[in-house]
Amino acid sequence: MIDLLTRSLNPQTLTMVFAAIAAVATVLTLAMPYAFGDQLSQRMRAVAVEREKIRARERERMAAEKQKISLRQSPKQYIKTIVDRFNLSKWVGQEEARLKLVQAGYRGHAPYITYLFFRMVTPVAAALFALFYLFVVLDFNQPAIVKIGLAIGAAYIGMQLPWLMLKSKIQKRQLSIKRAFPDTLDLLLICVESGMSIEAAFKKVSDQVGSQSVALAEELTLTTAELSYLPDRRQAYENLAKRTDLDGVKSVCMGLQQAERYGTPLGSMLRVMAQENRDLRMSEAEKKAAGLPPKLTVPMIVFFLPVLFVVILGPAAIKVMALQ
Repeated sequence: MIDLLTRSLNPQTLTMVFAAIAAVATVLTLAMPYAFGDQLSQRMRAVAVEREKIRARERERMAAEKQKISLRQSPKQYIKTIVDRFNLSKWVGQEEARLKLVQAGYRGHAPYITYLFFRMVTPVAAALFALFYLFVVLDFNQPAIVKIGLAIGAAYIGMQLPWLMLKSKIQKRQLSIKRAFPDTLDLLLICVESGMSIEAAFKKVSDQVGSQSVALAEELTLTTAELSYLPDRRQAYENLAKRTDLDGVKSVCMGLQQAERYGTPLGSMLRVMAQENRDLRMSEAEKKAAGLPPKLTVPMIVFFLPVLFVVILGPAAIKVMALQ
């Protein structure tokens, strides 16, 4: 055993072993490309095939979205016929309704026609449903004049229902814009101070802020287009303020108009506006936190205190009843 170990550790034997290992490694290295083929070409072909699949899938998706958009932009023929026959654009208020629809994110003629249609249909449907329910379904022992009055009240609620839904949509959209607007101003500040024009800054920020607020990205993209095509750049800022109807956005638009008119630096203005909007967002959060204890008072009295009294006084009441 010792003799075998001595022969194995012989320098000549070790040299032969290492030479054999090097020869095998060399042969494997030279034969590896022929054994496994051109991996780069195979990978590039796989990537090309996958790219074509993705391209085809994206084309199908864009075609479907385009079809949906075209359907959404053209109102139904019967809806348009009813709106034109009853001339609903006069008694509903054309400009105010269009402005509210734009603030909710609905643009074009189709949402306007649909809104006017539902403003007329929902009160009639609510009144008919109330009359059917009160006179046929429900055993409501009241005079007919009371039932008719309730039906009129249901018609009024039906008339206000589209406006309430539109108002809720506007509030949700404004909340999304308000939460993302301070960060948007920071991005605008970085882009402007790096040497970009205000149009390029709006375009760049609209691409980046879409993950946080789709509504704000949409508004910035539309403002970029208006800055490029409108003859008066001030009108683009005014349109942005009208579409959002937020105090923070209005102040920034006013600052941009003044910077455009008097040539004041955009960087300092955007820095101040960003800080103000961030402070405003923090103050609103503090206001909500301060209003939380009064809101919790009634639920605690109604739900917590009775259970607490039962847990504390329950055993004593059981003992008193047992003694009696």
